[in-house]
Amino acid sequence: QVQLVESGGGSVQAGDSLRLSCAASGRTFSWYDMGWFRQAPGKEREFVAAIRWSGGSTYYADSAKGRFTISRDNAKKMVFLQMNSLKPDDTAIYYCAAGDNAYGRSTLGYGYWGQGTQVTVSS
Repeated sequence: QVQLVESGGGSVQAGDSLRLSCAASGRTFSWYDMGWFRQAPGKEREFVAAIRWSGGSTYYADSAKGRFTISRDNAKKMVFLQMNSLKPDDTAIYYCAAGDNAYGRSTLGYGYWGQGTQVTVSS
């Protein structure tokens, strides 16, 4: 029903910025809450940020507060994650996710996932 494709990852130095993009297909995109998650090798997939279907509310993991900003453009069917002041600990595969009334930090609330985009931060 909803297909998601992430882009914008890459290799950067600590302190640099990246903007991740997630392009969605599906007529009901604007109905879904959206989230960003990340997963490092050998680690659990962890919550990064979430945004309500309307874009009126956002929620961040403690690790992301003050550095990352989630936003969406429903007209373009896209969601973004602006990442500033990147740290080596931010290195992971970043996933875009969508869910019906899924707003929150739990992966269980999101039924649709992108393929992921790699972010590597070197010191």
